[in-house]
Amino acid sequence: MTGAERDTGYGGDDGLADGLDRLWTPHRMTYISGEDRPEGGYEKPAGCPFCLAPGRPAGESLVVARGEHVFAVLNLYPYNPGHLLVCPYRHVPDYTELDDPETVELAAFTKAAMRVVRHVSSAHGFNLGMNQGGVAGAGIAAHLHQHVVPRWGGDANFMPVIGRTKVLPQLLADTRDLLAKAWAAA
Repeated sequence: MTGAERDTGYGGDDGLADGLDRLWTPHRMTYISGEDRPEGGYEKPAGCPFCLAPGRPAGESLVVARGEHVFAVLNLYPYNPGHLLVCPYRHVPDYTELDDPETVELAAFTKAAMRVVRHVSSAHGFNLGMNQGGVAGAGIAAHLHQHVVPRWGGDANFMPVIGRTKVLPQLLADTRDLLAKAWAAA
């Protein structure tokens, strides 16, 4: 079977198939369009998904682990499977605003997240980071969060580079259950 026979999409102006397969990810449109953004924005805790996440029912929550000052939650729009965010419960925008206990626990949770993800998925490496402010790339700049992104050799293939699409092989709820179980056992 050729690419043109597999193709269900439209080709160029001539209407012929272009030989490309289509991977539909309509759930991403909510993020791209910003339609899930609260009317008042993320500036206040009432509209902040990181303030709301710990209070959601277990079946709806992507929270993996809870500490005294911080929690780990799956990224709703992950770069890779197992992409976690470590967030303080307190709604603060900047790393310098964390108090000492929050800073210590955020570091400990980041280390624990790396151990747990490495254990359940054999990650080869990690990207860790905080985007401080909208100009630095923070999608939700009003609430500090540390990204813990697992990486594997070859995970940056043609899909995100050329197709601007990330393929995720597991549902978020299944990933959350797997990581939460491993975190509790760690």
